[in-house]
Amino acid sequence: IVQEDIVGPSLGQEAIEKGLWSFAIAFACIMVYMIFFYGLLPGLIVDGALLLNVFFLVGILASFKAVLTLPGIAGIVLTMGMAVDANVLIYERIKEELRAGKSHKAAVTDGYKNAMSAIVDSNLTTVLTGIILFYFGTGPIKGFATTLIIGIITSFFTAVFVTRLIYSGMSENGSLSKWTFTTKLSKNLLTNVKVNWLKLRKASYVGAGIMVVVAIASLFTLGLNQGIDFTGGRNYVVRFNQNVNTEDIKDLLEDGFQDASVSVITIGNDKQVRISTNYKITDNSQTVDDEVESILYTELQGMLEGQGVSKDMFINGYVLNDGKAELATEDATETLGIQSSQKVSAAIADDIKFDASLAILLSIIGIGLYILARFRNISYSTGALFALVHDVIFIVGAYSLLYKIMPFSMEIDQSFIAAILTIVGYSINDKVVVFDRVREIIGMYPKRDRGEVINEAINATLIRTLSTSLSTALVLIVILLLGGETIRGFVFAMLLGVIVGTYSTIFIAVPAAYDFIKKGDAKKLKK
Repeated sequence: IVQEDIVGPSLGQEAIEKGLWSFAIAFACIMVYMIFFYGLLPGLIVDGALLLNVFFLVGILASFKAVLTLPGIAGIVLTMGMAVDANVLIYERIKEELRAGKSHKAAVTDGYKNAMSAIVDSNLTTVLTGIILFYFGTGPIKGFATTLIIGIITSFFTAVFVTRLIYSGMSENGSLSKWTFTTKLSKNLLTNVKVNWLKLRKASYVGAGIMVVVAIASLFTLGLNQGIDFTGGRNYVVRFNQNVNTEDIKDLLEDGFQDASVSVITIGNDKQVRISTNYKITDNSQTVDDEVESILYTELQGMLEGQGVSKDMFINGYVLNDGKAELATEDATETLGIQSSQKVSAAIADDIKFDASLAILLSIIGIGLYILARFRNISYSTGALFALVHDVIFIVGAYSLLYKIMPFSMEIDQSFIAAILTIVGYSINDKVVVFDRVREIIGMYPKRDRGEVINEAINATLIRTLSTSLSTALVLIVILLLGGETIRGFVFAMLLGVIVGTYSTIFIAVPAAYDFIKKGDAKKLKK
């Protein structure tokens, strides 16, 4: 056996409970947000579509007999946040048509029609990253990728077709005419914006360059906190009956694990720690696993509470009954001792590292080629690629700078790679929406100055960018706080990705595309 994961029942139950609670609360936040931002009826229609989306998604997963892991639950919650994007695009286009003086029936028809191109492009790019994740990932990452792909497809169906049917019916009976798709808060929010974003591009390039240099410098000096997925090793989550100090545990274990690295971090609370070591990881003999468990049991005996804690109890979990240790039964709600274990051999770690690097590279190249094929202009692809590379370097650099400071694990492992690829898919969504509006305006006014066109496109889509970023960030914050320790590092990367992805759209991707368009025009004039 070169790779193995074992999760005890009590730790598994905790993960399920935290995952479901985070799902329920994040879902409720999204539903309230849509009503708060677009009004009671439009909000309830979107909320109904989201409920139907969950029904379809869970039903399809059940038909596939898919195993629902904690990353899988995160995939469902993230899908909910991203599903709102299609509805936000549609509603913002409907609001534009209403402001142009069209009837509600015409505004709804044209709103869906004009939003369709951006919705298709953004969904396809996310599905592309999901496919790459599924192909190169293993275990829970495949589960996350499966959930993400199915969720994007079902959300497209419910957001575009189901809500369209409802609005068509309401248009026919005239009940739609009283709804403005706004509330007091959102009625005039970011309407008629006239900011000259391109004027800020030189300063934004300098700012982005500084961030990239800091990130690269940190990678060379501080390095990264690589998990056993990338280095090979063993993880053990151990629960005690009292609060423990990680440094004390590390000092105890270093005597047993001589000539090997040992790290200890708290997981969830001060009574539970995760012990990582690469002790004899290149030795695949069957006796090494037992040797490692024996060292853990021997060195940690002084911290184990309860009379008569045997090695078998420590490994398989035990409970205290009037101070006496007893082997835990299957229905025990909270056990002490080893809660989970994970092993990755050095050879498998090298394979995972190579696949992860290849997945990120193929994802960025694939998206660049898709943008080129869709918009038929290499300037858009170049701007998008610059921004995506910037986003990836920024997130990796942030993990290098912060992993010694943050109160949760910030390891570079398969889950982190899944986060990076999802960030790439999410980030390109925002860029596609702006590029799509640029193409639309050029189609209507082909002779208009390209700088004016791009500024108008950014200003026109600013409310959509804000609304989608806020809704997705809201979901991620809920998971970050409530979703459990094992997924916190993954979600933090996603949250950083939403912020930096939004920034890079406005200040890197679109300005860079403009500069390349200008260069192309200058070459044509010389010819």
